[in-house]
Amino acid sequence: MELSAVLDPLFRVPLAAGLLASIVLPVLGNLLWLRDEWLAALGLAHLAAAGALLGLAAGLPALAAAPAGAGAGAGAKALLGARGNTAYGAMILAGWCATLLFAANTRLGDALAHAMVDGQLYFAQTEHLLALISLAVVAALMLPWLTPRLMRARLFLDDEQANRLPAWRWHLAMDLLAALAMALGTVTLGLMGAFALVFVPPWLAFRLAPSWRWAMLLAAAGGLVAYLAAFLLAMTLDQPFGPVLVTALLAEAAGAAAMAPSLARPSRPRSAPEP
Repeated sequence: MELSAVLDPLFRVPLAAGLLASIVLPVLGNLLWLRDEWLAALGLAHLAAAGALLGLAAGLPALAAAPAGAGAGAGAKALLGARGNTAYGAMILAGWCATLLFAANTRLGDALAHAMVDGQLYFAQTEHLLALISLAVVAALMLPWLTPRLMRARLFLDDEQANRLPAWRWHLAMDLLAALAMALGTVTLGLMGAFALVFVPPWLAFRLAPSWRWAMLLAAAGGLVAYLAAFLLAMTLDQPFGPVLVTALLAEAAGAAAMAPSLARPSRPRSAPEP
């Protein structure tokens, strides 16, 4: 494909939709890393993919069904009072089973399941872009309220219980925001592409950033740079976008490790950069 096709009006909406996802998902990924719940991204993405496929089978648009699937998982986690990655491991298994059973028992299931996993960015439409704009606005409004509460819960473990704070409000809000983000990311970029954006840039940010503000900036910048490189390469080489995006993010991580050898050594990340 010619390089000029990247600027074709046909691809402007997909480019803009993915651009928003590549910034919002890593920023929210920082908060999931802060809570040691980065596996949430993969669990919620599996439920979003399963919800989208089941919704399509029922005649519902994937853009509505995917958030419903992920939101149901986040709501169940909050209702049961579960914390940590165990609940998300169960979500991965449940979503995986539902996706494969749908693929095996419906006429178009296999093709749709592959589309959810591999990503269908090139087919993103105006409604995807509007949904991601709404997500960005909601995240911008909620993060100033959420972040200090989640940081306090992480750094001062007994503070919420000792002061009898209504902690369920911000933990549920974070779960639902992550569910919405992963659902929209999954139907736009694919399951593994959305997960990689939540996992890799925050992983780098937590090891390189000297402060929380820098961690947010580095995560957003890392996601944006990898996304733009992947979009350009996938278009010019005529390759599927999802695997190219994951490859770009892994290459970014490898490059950062080469420049900062301490990144390549296995170690437990700090719970959070200094405020």
